[in-house]
Amino acid sequence: MPFGPHEPGTHLPGTPLRRRSRWWWLGPLASILIFAASLAVLWHIISQMNPGDLAAAFSNASLRQLGLAAGFTALSYLLLTGYDALALRRLGLSIPYRTTALASFTSYSVSFTLGFPIVTGGTVRYWIYSPKGVRASEVASLTVIAGLTFWLGLGAILCASLFYSAESVAMLARTSPVVVQLVGGAVSLAILGYLVWVATDERTLRVKGWNLHLPGLGTTLGQMTLGACEVCAAAAVLFVLLPGGYGLDYPTFLAAYIFGCLIGIASHSPGGLGVFEATMLVALNRLPFEYVLGALLLFRVIYYLLPFILALVLLALNEFIRRIRRRER
Repeated sequence: MPFGPHEPGTHLPGTPLRRRSRWWWLGPLASILIFAASLAVLWHIISQMNPGDLAAAFSNASLRQLGLAAGFTALSYLLLTGYDALALRRLGLSIPYRTTALASFTSYSVSFTLGFPIVTGGTVRYWIYSPKGVRASEVASLTVIAGLTFWLGLGAILCASLFYSAESVAMLARTSPVVVQLVGGAVSLAILGYLVWVATDERTLRVKGWNLHLPGLGTTLGQMTLGACEVCAAAAVLFVLLPGGYGLDYPTFLAAYIFGCLIGIASHSPGGLGVFEATMLVALNRLPFEYVLGALLLFRVIYYLLPFILALVLLALNEFIRRIRRRER
């Protein structure tokens, strides 16, 4: 994330650098271990597959499945623009929706593919918003509020799916429905605690001298609803690509999808690459591996690769138009 000369996060000459904790390496080490273990599981599963069956899984995707997947992808990215719109409204910034949509779509498309969303997505946002007078600190605040929208929605859908399909999720996870409900209860308590906190006047997030006054209860509930709808749309992209006839219902699939996302996020690999696939292949082991892997690869192409290519084109066009307007002035 770029910072201005007097923005939080800048090291001023003559001031001492903060010493790094001696345990700083635990986070990167955990990420590497998760990524390596997931790749090992993925390789073990792929090595047992028949390439011909995998090719058949690609060819078996119908035009209806591809059309639905493309439609849910468009809906997901459309809802993602609401993340930025809500955050800008909370910060009191008036930005045209076309600019908000461009910044949101391109930042998420780039960060989903390259990873490190705070750096990659924040840089793209700053590139687009800064000509509109948005400061780097405001871009940082926007990124945090948008991230909260995602996590609130993810938590709400996880709770609903764990309680609604406790037995089915327990079968996938090879555990007891009671354990599933306990996890759902813990997540529910965490969300409820956050809602109670933001309902008070003391809802300021403070990090090393940087303060962010979080949205109140009404806006937070809106964030949760928006985030839940977006998560459902993104999950539906993969769900419609899976083979039918195996008794997998959407609420149960949602729980597996969210756990796959969480483990992918924890790994810090770009878009959860390899980690997400390994988790979904293990969770959906009742379905034929070849068809599930085919659906996962199609999901990567439709939800990540194609939007990423489109985002690069839009960023290039935006910069080209900006340069032409500068010359005209």
